[in-house]
Amino acid sequence: MKILLQIGIVFGLYWVSQCIEAVLPFSFPASVISLLLLLALLVLKAVKVDHIREKADFLLGNLSFFFVPVSVSIVNYIDVIRDNAAPFLVICVVSTVLTFAAAAWAVRLTCRLLEKRKGAAE
Repeated sequence: MKILLQIGIVFGLYWVSQCIEAVLPFSFPASVISLLLLLALLVLKAVKVDHIREKADFLLGNLSFFFVPVSVSIVNYIDVIRDNAAPFLVICVVSTVLTFAAAAWAVRLTCRLLEKRKGAAE
């Protein structure tokens, strides 16, 4: 029964986010809306992490499986990718470097905040 509740929360949030997406005057992905809704519910403590932990762990553990159809369908557009290989590679390299830099900055910021909290507690 617990797993059904977790599935209900995840799919219920996604359904609500699809309804929100339908009424928005601009294009915004329902998946991002559902993540923001889940974040808001977790911050407001309306939903506890334990309410979704098992389902979230299952989805994260099988995340690569969800990318198989997308990866296979890229074969349909190999000519487009070949024609735009140079810009595609530049975008990939730049976005990778920016992602690594943002992750490093976030880790450094988190370490600083934890050190401040640790110093204040002592």
